[in-house]
Amino acid sequence: MGFKEERHLPGVTRTSSGLARVLSRKGRVAIVAIAAASLLILSACSTTSAPSSSATPSQITVWHYTIDPIQAKVITAAAAAFEKTHPHTKVNSVYVPYDQLQSKLIAAAAAQQGPDVVLFNGGDANTLAAAGTLAPLDKYWSAYKDKGQFPDSTLHYYNKKLYAVQGVVDLVALWYNQDLMKKLGIAAPPTTMDEFNADMAKAKVAGDKGLTVTGLPNDQSEWQAYPWLTHAGFSYEKPTAASLTSAFTTVQSWVNNSYLSKEVVTWDQTLPFQQFLTGNVLFAENGDWQAGAAKGAKFKYGVAPLPLGTDGKLYLGGTGNGIGAFSKAPQLAWDYIESGTLSKSGEISSLEDIGSIPARSDMVKDPTVTSSAITQVFASLIGPNGAKYPSAAIPPKNVAGVQLLVGQTWSAVLGGQLTPKDAADKVMSGLDTLLKK
Repeated sequence: MGFKEERHLPGVTRTSSGLARVLSRKGRVAIVAIAAASLLILSACSTTSAPSSSATPSQITVWHYTIDPIQAKVITAAAAAFEKTHPHTKVNSVYVPYDQLQSKLIAAAAAQQGPDVVLFNGGDANTLAAAGTLAPLDKYWSAYKDKGQFPDSTLHYYNKKLYAVQGVVDLVALWYNQDLMKKLGIAAPPTTMDEFNADMAKAKVAGDKGLTVTGLPNDQSEWQAYPWLTHAGFSYEKPTAASLTSAFTTVQSWVNNSYLSKEVVTWDQTLPFQQFLTGNVLFAENGDWQAGAAKGAKFKYGVAPLPLGTDGKLYLGGTGNGIGAFSKAPQLAWDYIESGTLSKSGEISSLEDIGSIPARSDMVKDPTVTSSAITQVFASLIGPNGAKYPSAAIPPKNVAGVQLLVGQTWSAVLGGQLTPKDAADKVMSGLDTLLKK
């Protein structure tokens, strides 16, 4: 669901559910009325004191949600890259708290104001586009010479128009305890579900746990459930009870066989990795953002693809890059995005300062990626397994509802409150309404 308290990841305080309730009423008229009443003067970060409501060719305004000083180096680097090629235009970088960004963008758009560039949770792209806060990027994208380097899963369309592009992504993989594998006689990480289950069975016999995942009944669980659901054949485009039943049967067996603790229903995305770092857990399904925490491990560890083949899909979280709907300098805004966040240097800055994985396909073999075995594995999964987050099949107003439905059901399956069949029926019944346009 590294940047990690304020990023796109599930588990951060989000405004999408509240916005979804607004969107579900009388459409944009209601949004404008509500947003106009809430328009506030924002506090700027660093050298700025307040956001400029309208930009001129001598200045562009960028709204972002990066507050950590180390991570903020990415914002500084992006501004420097732009100003190097646009010496007569300065960048006014404005920090907006993550949990306020959506509401302030909507409020600004209601007054026909707002930033030139907005850096936001990519998963919120459709919601923000539907609210009229973003400008289409199609004409800029069609002329962009490097557009072929970005997987479709990093492009966010609404009503067939492009509104955001992710320069970097975050995704999950299989962290493994190499020392424990050696003790159990396991030569390599599993590549199939049969090998995966067999390895966890060995850990159980030795008195260890096989796996940690998120089981909290919210959108974090939907994020971590998605790979296993898709491996079983599920998709939001064509959901079936059979695929859900198959996936839920598999994951419930992990708890029943004591590979996975029953306490999983109380674990967010942070606690499972802390459990993994105790040293008595063989595997952890978790993300690239845990690389920093992993350095404190007292054992040798590694990362491998989840044993899903190419059928299982991984959500690609990450920061979306968009142009404000009421920008007075949209071409300059695009130049900032192109030079500062989508360029190789921009992606390297995000990797080095935040730990996010470069989305560009030509970065997979770049030394900054290949120098780390951990980063290299995550980068290698973007093309074959990456999936747009959230699914384009989910209407923007119902994204939060779908995530909550699947997350709660996943938690109930792991906790034993629902049988796999009952869980599948519950999800299908809910999706029947939530997936309607």
